Amino acid sequence: MKKSLLSIIPFLAACAGEPPQNIGVQNGRLTPCPESPNCVSSFASDSEHAIDPIAASLEQIEGALLQLPAANIVSASTDYLYAEFTSAIMGFVDDVEFLHDRASGLTHVRSASRLGYSDLGANRKRIESIRDAVK
Repeated sequence: MKKSLLSIIPFLAACAGEPPQNIGVQNGRLTPCPESPNCVSSFASDSEHAIDPIAASLEQIEGALLQLPAANIVSASTDYLYAEFTSAIMGFVDDVEFLHDRASGLTHVRSASRLGYSDLGANRKRIESIRDAVK
């Protein structure tokens, strides 16, 4: 048993993928989603990727993230928060970003899978659950 468990560790590490180098705030916006359907963004205008921003502060969002076992806050500043979510079964990692707009009081969001093409709606569901947690 021990040998077979050790043999799948490299496979599980490969599911995490490399952290993206193109995320963050650029010109006051979060990076656009790729064409694949495994991303949602409040800056997107197409129905496949678009999602509403969250009516909450970064502090409220951070509090909600701290309650989620799959979340790992990687970095946070005054107006930006970046977290990784790791799936329990396969170890897939999704990158989730939040950008607070002080003028509107809204927090923009981008949630994208690192690997694969479809996420079966996981990123959209995650953002909606965070939205519900901060109401």
